[in-house]
Amino acid sequence: MHADLLFTGGPVLTPEGRTATAVAVTGDRITAVGREEVHDLTGPRTEVVDLAGRLLLPGFQDAHVHPVPAGLELTQCDLTGTKTADETLAAVRAYADAHPEREWISGGGWSMEAFEGGTPTKELLDAVVPDRPVYLPNRDHHGAWVNSRALALAGITRDTPDPADGRIDRDASGEPSGTLQEGAMQLVGRLTPPATPADRLAALLHAQRHLHALGITAWQDALVGEFLGMDDPSEAYLAAARDGSLTARVVGALWWDRERGAEQIPELVERRAALSQGRFRATSVKLMLDGVAETGTAALLDPYLDKCGCATANRGTAFIDAGQLPKYVTELDALGFQCHFHALGDRAVRDALDAIEAARAVNGPSDTRPHLAHLQVVQPTDVPRFARLGATANIQPLWAAHEPQMDELTIPFLGPERAAWQYPFGALLRSGARLAAGSDWPVSSPDPLQGIHVAVNRVAPDGGDTPVFLPAERMGLAEALTAYTAGSAYVNHLDDSGEVRAGALADLVVLDRDPFEGPTEAITETRVSLTYVGGARVYAAQEA
Repeated sequence: MHADLLFTGGPVLTPEGRTATAVAVTGDRITAVGREEVHDLTGPRTEVVDLAGRLLLPGFQDAHVHPVPAGLELTQCDLTGTKTADETLAAVRAYADAHPEREWISGGGWSMEAFEGGTPTKELLDAVVPDRPVYLPNRDHHGAWVNSRALALAGITRDTPDPADGRIDRDASGEPSGTLQEGAMQLVGRLTPPATPADRLAALLHAQRHLHALGITAWQDALVGEFLGMDDPSEAYLAAARDGSLTARVVGALWWDRERGAEQIPELVERRAALSQGRFRATSVKLMLDGVAETGTAALLDPYLDKCGCATANRGTAFIDAGQLPKYVTELDALGFQCHFHALGDRAVRDALDAIEAARAVNGPSDTRPHLAHLQVVQPTDVPRFARLGATANIQPLWAAHEPQMDELTIPFLGPERAAWQYPFGALLRSGARLAAGSDWPVSSPDPLQGIHVAVNRVAPDGGDTPVFLPAERMGLAEALTAYTAGSAYVNHLDDSGEVRAGALADLVVLDRDPFEGPTEAITETRVSLTYVGGARVYAAQEA
């Protein structure tokens, strides 16, 4: 049988290395991988793609991403890319001036390092938008910046208590200062106008086009449900799956309501059945165990330090009772759910591993493939437990570099010993752990090649002459590519993808060069030329 599609004339990344130079595709599957002999499958209707020395590899898969909120944010007051307070405020003013019809100014993506202490004040927003409420989550979406109008509408005053799962930041006199952390975000977020179903579907498809342009063919949506004012994307996925516009392969991680317990599990079973259609399967459960280090809400085994280097009383925030977590995870595992943990601090990482170990003890081995995302601080004695328990390390490599948020808002408050435990990619690999990779977009860029650059170099793509961040934790290029392909395919249970081999799905990417042939410092210059899902082209760069 003749092939429908033939790639030739360039290196092909296979599990065995880069020895192949040709790949044949028939229908949605790879039918042959080799060299000149594969050309025998060429027929009169075969489309031939000349790689011209460019690298062909499996499609990238993002193991932790939020496409619908990202797509919505792109159509609102998008502050990603602003680096200073003046730039951020100018962007807010410009958006407000351009949209006088908007009842609320919403969007987000501002950087904490642009403001002293990472907490901008309401007065700054009042100066640019005095007449309408403003609600702007920051880049990591664990805090929000609001103006006085928004605080007044929410009834937040000096007498308003902090919610159990959050914090209202206050000035020296006790007045709300203008930033809300974690669960406190919802005090204002619940008042913002909700997106319509049409808005959410449009956001999903906009995000999908962007992800395909970056070579991403599949992903795991890390929050399918309602949380802190974020819209539930499930209906958008179902609509796109039904009408065929969902071209990516998607696993949904159903949100675990951290204010409830095991009584919600039957509801999750029902949602899994209702939300699995076509290329969308809601087979994972997202358990958010803690916050983030920059705001002192990542859960740590030992206290945070203050600006003087002295121990405080703060060990971060545990959103799910560690005593109950093993029971929840054991029951979810027995029902065939994958557990997808948000775990940044070393206490959250240990709690997740303890829960997986408890589930293994009760249920025995299973194929649920639990994974822990973020892993900012990992106590060294916990590193070997990943391989032993079959827990995948879901890394977000872009964060593992020196930049202001790391150097000014994190390292001083962790201290030198714990700061050296951050993002231990190399140690995890050496211990035999399986790694998957993702972006957490819109928290950070979804571009896998930028993440791979940092994983390999431990320097930000625009890092210039900044020092390497913990050099021993660097990964090789092949290892980083594997995390973004076969590793993420594993946690997504897409076992017939993630590799270029005969019989696998033809989810493929052509880069504009072979990054193995250049210096690792140049990985950041690599771009995607072509993206295919199931043999169908879903993206082509203009020059491809």
